Parts: sequence; C-alpha cells; structure tokens
Amino acid sequence: MRQSLGRILAIVRKEIRQLRRDRLTFGMIIGLPVMQLMLFGYAINQDVRHLRAAVADQAGTQRARWLVEDAQASQVIDVVRRVDTAEELETLLRRGRVAVGLFIPPDFDARVAHGSRPAAQLLVDGSDPIVIQAVRGLLPLPLRQPGRGPIASAAATPAAFELRPYYNPERRSAVQIVPGLIGVILTMTMTLFTAVAIVRERERGNLELLITTPVRTPELMVGKIIPYMAIGMIQVTLILVIGSLLFRVPIRGSLAEIYAASLVFVVATLGLGLLISTLAQTQFQAFQLTFFSFLPQILLSGFMFPFDGMPRPAQWLAEIFPLTHFVRIIRGILLRGAGLGDVSPDLWPLAVFFTATMGLSVLRFRKRLD
Repeated sequence: MRQSLGRILAIVRKEIRQLRRDRLTFGMIIGLPVMQLMLFGYAINQDVRHLRAAVADQAGTQRARWLVEDAQASQVIDVVRRVDTAEELETLLRRGRVAVGLFIPPDFDARVAHGSRPAAQLLVDGSDPIVIQAVRGLLPLPLRQPGRGPIASAAATPAAFELRPYYNPERRSAVQIVPGLIGVILTMTMTLFTAVAIVRERERGNLELLITTPVRTPELMVGKIIPYMAIGMIQVTLILVIGSLLFRVPIRGSLAEIYAASLVFVVATLGLGLLISTLAQTQFQAFQLTFFSFLPQILLSGFMFPFDGMPRPAQWLAEIFPLTHFVRIIRGILLRGAGLGDVSPDLWPLAVFFTATMGLSVLRFRKRLD
C-alpha cells in the first residue's frame, strides 16, 4: 500500500512539473475562469439600454422636442443622428447605423390634441427580438402638456408611439439566429482547421521537408489557406440552403454580395488560425488557443446579445474581432437587403485584421525556421 501511494505521488509530482513547464495550459487555468466571469458579469446584459437612434422631427414644435427628450431620458435610446424624412430613417436602419428611428410627423400636435391615434412612430430593426422588447418600454411614455407636465389621465392620453418593426415582423428567433450562425460556424471551423496546420506539419515531421524546398514563407501560408476558402464557401451555401428551406429565413440581398462578404470574412478568420498555429507547439495547444479566442467572439459579437446593450469597454474589445463585423454584415445583406457599399464600414476592418494576422504569422514562422 505504501509503495502504491509512493508511485501515485510520483506521478502527481511529474504532472505538476509538466504543467509548470507548459505555460499555455497554466495560463488557461487562470485565464479561462477570469475571462468568463468578466464577460458574463459585465458584457452580457439582457436589460438593453442606450440603443442607437435617429430622429426625423417634421413638426419642430416644443412638444415634439419634449417627446425626444423624454425618450432619451428613459435611457432606452441614445439619439446619434437627426435627419429630415422617414426615408432617411429607413436608410439608416438598412445600413445598420441605428437600431431605432423616431419619426414625428408634421401634424404631431394635432394628433396629440385629437388623441385618436398614435402621435409618432418608432421604426425598429426587428431582426433582433430583444431590441423590439426593449423599445416597447417607450410605448407607454406619457406626453407632456404645456404648463401641466405629463398627461396623467389614461383616458385622455393618446399613445405616444406606434411601433413599426422592420425585417422580421413575425419576430421569429430563427431570422436573427441563422444569419449569425454563418459567422459562428465559419469562425469555429476555419480557425480550428488552420490553427493545426503548421503544428501538424511539425508533429508529422513534414516541416523539415518544407524548409528544404524553394517554397517561400508567404507562399506556404497562402497555399495553406486557399483550400479552406473553398470549404468555407461550401459551408456558407449549406447554411443558406438549410436556413431558407427549413427555417424560412428570407434572403433579401444579393447572393453574389453575400458570398463576397463571406469570402472576406473567411480569409480574415483563416489568418487568425494561422497565427494560432505559429504560437502553439502541439495540436492540443492549438485547440486550447482556438477555444480561448472563440469564446469572447461569440459572446461579444452581437450574435447572442444586442451589441448596444454592452458596456463601452466591451464594445471596444468586440470591435477587434472579425465575427463582430461579420454579424453586422451578414444580417445587413441577408435580412435588410443592404449592399456592400452599405456595409463597407465593417468590411475594411476585416481586411486590416487579415493583413495584421498574416504579417505576424509570416514573421513568427520565419523565427521558427531560424
């Protein structure tokens, strides 16, 4: 018994020493729980506030200005743009610049006085049901009367707003989830496939053979990612077909633009995978780093929780990740019928991300060759 216990303790000491030498695994032991606690504690928020909003005030009266002030005071929306017409509000919604549009018609005061119909309209990007639920908090907003404050009598109070949800009038969750799943699935598979690319060559002994060939480092990197670009396009097609046939997700934008945007995202994601491949020593470490990079992306990208409901520091961090930009792009093209020009503010960060990760991958791979 004593000898068996001694052997067990010897194995325990060996494992502890191995963990101490494996800095990546040791870092994951500390980093994963801390990261999850910070993400779920601060960034994940179902009580959505401060949605980006635009206002088209065609009345221009004191009472109309009070309505906008009271809507902002609720903290449900933050007015970031002012335009002249309802058409401009719809354009901002289609481009994803705002989530809510406040339209105040020219006869706003007459509607308030008559009290038979809503005095103004809330145009809402309904592709996210959580956003619609948050904006509903503005519907019972009381209207101020000059010299008397808010109208208190329910019988005398006209509805402040009429809610007009765009892009998902049935409020089906699948319409919101399926487009985002394109990005989530591509992030998981593309990063993982390329994360093990260089490591696999090293473990199989093929890296020494590649060193002796005239293949240059950038050529090796590009050759590694091209097959996975084709695989990514196959996955996009598969998700689009299943989403359309089984979940009745509408495809309002151009298929060519969907594939073009997806290709840019796939390339950016493959660049991240290659960088992980140059950092990891083993395939297990590559799996660890892939998961470590995937978790904050899926939680902060706006796929699961509205982006505007997150604290500012979490939003700044999320802007670094490719998935954040692609979720906006794919929902814009697929659900809102936006074009590549409309989503261009989210396309160029993907190009910058790929350039940075590919450059770092090439530099790190050269160091390993030396």
